Amino acid sequence: MTDSRRATVWGLVAEQAARRGGPVAAGDACTAVVAAVGVTGAWLTAAGGGEGGHLMRVTDGVSERLAELELTLGEGPSLDAAASGGPVLASDLGARDAVGRWPGFAPAACQAGVAAIFVFPLRIGAIQAGTLGLYRDQPGSLNESQLGDALTLADTATLLMLDGHDQDAGNGTGPGGQPANLALHRAEIDQATGMLTEQLGVGIADAFLRLRAYAYAHDLQLTDVARDIIARRLRLRPDPGPFWDGDV
Repeated sequence: MTDSRRATVWGLVAEQAARRGGPVAAGDACTAVVAAVGVTGAWLTAAGGGEGGHLMRVTDGVSERLAELELTLGEGPSLDAAASGGPVLASDLGARDAVGRWPGFAPAACQAGVAAIFVFPLRIGAIQAGTLGLYRDQPGSLNESQLGDALTLADTATLLMLDGHDQDAGNGTGPGGQPANLALHRAEIDQATGMLTEQLGVGIADAFLRLRAYAYAHDLQLTDVARDIIARRLRLRPDPGPFWDGDV
């Protein structure tokens, strides 16, 4: 990529920050990538290991749904990109190889209106900062120019996150300029997981697995299950059988 193109891409990021009325932040690379690369939506996560990371920015409801699906199902392109350290590019989620790779995620994503998905790890050397995910509502691969712009925006997001420019980036927003409710959603999941460690007598990892399994088995969003646990409308038994109990 030429220096002029890099400058243009950076200008798109700065433009997003100006619209938001705050300093440039990692989340601005997420919003800029939609027009720059020609995708339908995007999302940005901070590194979080096997739990899929903390959601920092989404550009629409479908993007948020994709991040939620990966967190609930424990599979998907973001997790693969984080584990491998390389991009994961799926130009047709309905294809046999995509369904075989993500048997739970791919059909659910298609049902949400997603036809293609591209995820880039935010990484410098051994440092893993998170992932940048893009989706299209029509199948099709990224061309060479689009791929180059996506990589540049992923690098930009990485540097901004590692330099600490993802904190308090917007007026009344959470980290990375995200809507405050995204940070709240993750806090609710963390709180519910902590409550389950006491209820079930298990560690954090096992408690999160039980939370995720319940959401998947009942076709519920993870955040909705977390809220019910926090409000004590839902209690899980120490054995594998969860149950609803509004009086608990």
